[in-house]
Amino acid sequence: MGDDRSEFAKRLAAAMRALGLEARPSVLHARFNSRYHGSSVSFQTASRWLRGKAIPEQDKLVVLAQVFRTDPQTLRFGGKGHLDVREPGVVWPDRVGLRDQALFEDILALSAKQRELLRNLVEVFSEEARKRKSN
Repeated sequence: MGDDRSEFAKRLAAAMRALGLEARPSVLHARFNSRYHGSSVSFQTASRWLRGKAIPEQDKLVVLAQVFRTDPQTLRFGGKGHLDVREPGVVWPDRVGLRDQALFEDILALSAKQRELLRNLVEVFSEEARKRKSN
């Protein structure tokens, strides 16, 4: 069983690095708790997941998979020799990388007021870019 936990930890760390994030407990702790709607997990729990000392329960595994842009089955068991039964995901254009996809997911996790503020900021930047391009 210890081997299963260490393999899970490797997959979790790889999923974090694929998004350009450091595979550190503090990063995992903050990202997970910002999306999980149950009781927050402790820093120690996040650390245990990354050190291969524990595997999260299924509800937490599902959230981890969403946060780190993978599916729960692959995160838990790996990609080889397992039937893939997940629903089709969003198809992103080729120019939208994993970090941009994660940014969009982070934006969706904001409150409506925060999203509106961010939208206004992006509109200001976009207008400036259009002005520079037309000159």
